[in-house]
Amino acid sequence: MSELRNILTDSVNGLFGDRVTKELLTQFDADGNDGGLWDEVEAQGLTRPLVSEENGGVGGEWRDAHVLLYASGYHCAPVPMGETILATWLAEKAGLPVPDGVSTVIDGRDTLKLAGGKLSGAAGRVPWARKAGHAIFVAEDEGGPKIGLLDLSQAKIGEGENVAKEPRDDVTVDGVPVETVPLPNDMPADGVLLYGAMIRAAQLAGALEKVLQQAVQYANERTQFGRPIGKFQAIQQELAKTAGEAAASGVIAEAPFAALDEGRPAEFLIAAAKARASEAAGIAASVGHQTHGAIGFTYEHSLHFATRRLWSWRSEFGGQRFWWRRLGERSVGRGPDMFWPDITG
Repeated sequence: MSELRNILTDSVNGLFGDRVTKELLTQFDADGNDGGLWDEVEAQGLTRPLVSEENGGVGGEWRDAHVLLYASGYHCAPVPMGETILATWLAEKAGLPVPDGVSTVIDGRDTLKLAGGKLSGAAGRVPWARKAGHAIFVAEDEGGPKIGLLDLSQAKIGEGENVAKEPRDDVTVDGVPVETVPLPNDMPADGVLLYGAMIRAAQLAGALEKVLQQAVQYANERTQFGRPIGKFQAIQQELAKTAGEAAASGVIAEAPFAALDEGRPAEFLIAAAKARASEAAGIAASVGHQTHGAIGFTYEHSLHFATRRLWSWRSEFGGQRFWWRRLGERSVGRGPDMFWPDITG
């Protein structure tokens, strides 16, 4: 692990470990207030790991971003870290101004239209739009898809939320002037969807590990018939299954980050990571709540902060069926000779 990655790992886990308490998450659920956590995240320089130093970032690698995203999922941090990391990277890569503060992303290929340098249309369930100053979007123009920077103060925001109480807002624009550029040659038209899925997979992997640890701890503390429930074989079997799901998801979720650092294609790995982690999310949440019983759903216990994020994130940027289908189509398209190399590679 690089020196920078060690520093980022210590910083993000130290900050979230101290600040993301049950009380803070309860407050966020009630009124959306993060208690100043985002300001501290920005002050520690954790929002631009992929942006060059010239643009206020740290010039890190994708695996540096992975440790931040995994930690945000593990600690259930109620801040738009994933969206801002992706938006700032997309902006710099495309040659657009890198926005300050909270930023988000919009895949507007089907719902937003460009005409004469102005943007119109609507995008649903945009993450953290009400708190973001700008959004990096991809939308169709007459000559094909373009990437651009939208000032969200010029958009109409309809507030919504996911199961985890995180903002998922509807954004409507009507002839808003925007700065756009052609997509970079190495970025696919569905780049927002693709890299968004990679980010969510890393966050899911972190939340899966959190649920596993909480379930194991509770199983060792809660007693029935004079001994911890973790001594019962039925409980052990379910916890072992969850441990396998968390481990597999953790490995595949990190794989596309490593591939990008090494200059290898990552599309196949991203699809596998999001499909695998989304599938594991349902299994782990189920086992976690079965182990805890009713207390896991109450504010007396912190389990539901992680499981509600699992239920929310698993369907964002494409759910497991979407990505399993894409993997299947890719495998069929590449033919039988590439099936085994794709699985083992």
